[in-house]
Amino acid sequence: MYVAKIHVTLKPSVLDPQGVAVSGALQHMGYKEVRSLRIGKAMELKLDDKGLTQKAAEKRVDEMCAKLLANTQIERYEFTVKKVKG
Repeated sequence: MYVAKIHVTLKPSVLDPQGVAVSGALQHMGYKEVRSLRIGKAMELKLDDKGLTQKAAEKRVDEMCAKLLANTQIERYEFTVKKVKG
């Protein structure tokens, strides 16, 4: 089995109103060292490894991210894929 850990965030050029709001709340709570905050999504995806190489698993995860898991117009994504005992 392969486990993919995917992290999706807004592109730097896209305004993150949720991040701005949470950053302001943290500063209001006394965490004055907070300068900015960006909110993202974390996903863990498990893949059956039958007939799937590491490289093929990475290609499949990249396709899934580009087609559905991230809105590539405004978001960027990165991921890792590791083989684990299942």
